[in-house]
Amino acid sequence: MSFTRQFLALLRIHLGSLPARPSSALTIVVGVTCAVGALVSMLAMGTGARREEMGDVRADHVILSKIGERPGQSDISRDESAAILGLPGIRKGSTGDPIVVFESATFIEGRRRGTDVRIYFPVTGVTKNLEQYLPELRFTEGRMFAPGLHELIASNPCARQFRGFELGDQRLIHGIAWTIVGRFDLGQAQQCTVYGDVDGLMAAFRRNTYTAVAVTLQSPEGFAGFHAAVAADPALKLEALRESDAIAEQFKELNAILHFTAYFVGSIMALGATLGAVNALYAIVDSRRRELATVRALGFGPGPIVASVLAESILLAVPGALLGSALAWLLFNGQAASPLGYSLHLAVTPTLILLGILWALGMGALGGVLPALRAANVPVTTALRAV
Repeated sequence: MSFTRQFLALLRIHLGSLPARPSSALTIVVGVTCAVGALVSMLAMGTGARREEMGDVRADHVILSKIGERPGQSDISRDESAAILGLPGIRKGSTGDPIVVFESATFIEGRRRGTDVRIYFPVTGVTKNLEQYLPELRFTEGRMFAPGLHELIASNPCARQFRGFELGDQRLIHGIAWTIVGRFDLGQAQQCTVYGDVDGLMAAFRRNTYTAVAVTLQSPEGFAGFHAAVAADPALKLEALRESDAIAEQFKELNAILHFTAYFVGSIMALGATLGAVNALYAIVDSRRRELATVRALGFGPGPIVASVLAESILLAVPGALLGSALAWLLFNGQAASPLGYSLHLAVTPTLILLGILWALGMGALGGVLPALRAANVPVTTALRAV
């Protein structure tokens, strides 16, 4: 009898005897379900974070920062700002001026609604042409801040998440009261975003440099030429990054933490599930000692026995993979979370479900190796004497 026929015959026998040993099979299924559910739901935070970060990224947006420094944490002088305005390839706004937003960011404290938990998030000082740079910005209440005044505008997620962001509320920034004069929505973003006059914020902190410069190009295809012009200008010690690359760099540490946490928790759960599968399969193999002896006596080789036990272990992991992925999607997909103060919605994607299934198959294969070898190496005479 060929290897394939022996393998299929043994697998049919193994699967047919599972109803007589439901506890062992359930041990494997439940363990894999928990491991896959934990992994997929944890990874959904990272997927949700990336969607949040990249949701409103535009291909014609460029961020300028100092060479070798992280975007948004540079010191760009006013002399450099004048040179930036003269660079080629920048789109002009309705007034005929280049759409270039000079930024200076600082952090303020917020307290979550219903709690005393303190979260620090940035207030970004910007120049008056912000609305031309962000045409998706839509005011729902109030108005734009006036240059030269201590006024702020805040996104609606600020009011939903924190106290003190209603229209007319005042926020203390470096001992100066700034008034909330407008509330807005900004594309798909769910982060608390606060803008104010860049010159006012820089004066409050006695700064004379910008932390970043945001530029709108005439077209996405103009990036290479703009990048070359920035590099060739001796007055500039800056580098130009596509908005997507700049945001990825800004959030690299957060994404690394989320990934590490997901795989760390998932690995611990997977280890427990794999050990459970090993014990369950050992019990199944021991209960089949006579059965295995009979097939060995009939001429079945050790190879098909090993393959059939491995296949059984992997097949038992499949229901756990599907259940774990389904539970992660039903319970966590779209749910709001705030890891490390960053607001996001979990996203259980088809890619994560596929990863969870592959993770489960790996657990099934690892869990079945030792029991399979044991099944193939039990002496026929010893097995036949077993009661």
